Amino acid sequence: MHDRIEELAAQIHSDLRAIRKILHQPVAAQVARGGLADVHKSAMGVIVKAEAISLKDLSQELRLAHSTVSGLVDRLAKKGLVERKANEADLRFSKIVPTYEVKKFLRDIRPTLEKQPLAEALKKARPVQRESISQGIATLRHLLE
Repeated sequence: MHDRIEELAAQIHSDLRAIRKILHQPVAAQVARGGLADVHKSAMGVIVKAEAISLKDLSQELRLAHSTVSGLVDRLAKKGLVERKANEADLRFSKIVPTYEVKKFLRDIRPTLEKQPLAEALKKARPVQRESISQGIATLRHLLE
């Protein structure tokens, strides 16, 4: 019995990872169109999460030299992805923030892209299958919580 549960858990885990990957594909494709290197994607991830971050803090988060990160931010700014805003508390420093376009993408476009593969799959399912999927996912979530 214990072995069967372990096997089932491993299979569900594998399926969930595959589903997550499939659901992320449209977003990944959109990001890839931006032509960003991995280090730029990492920087954008930190900046977006922080909403506003100093160059010093960004350097620490990325574990890269201040001058390297400054160059990264300059390239991201040229692409229209970030901007430097004066720090109101100390005008000698600036905060790096995502641009309006990035915020709009995250707020409006990304959620639609993430749901698209799921919606397409559910359209292919029969109503009884849709209900079964919904109930199964809800039950699993409830048990995990």
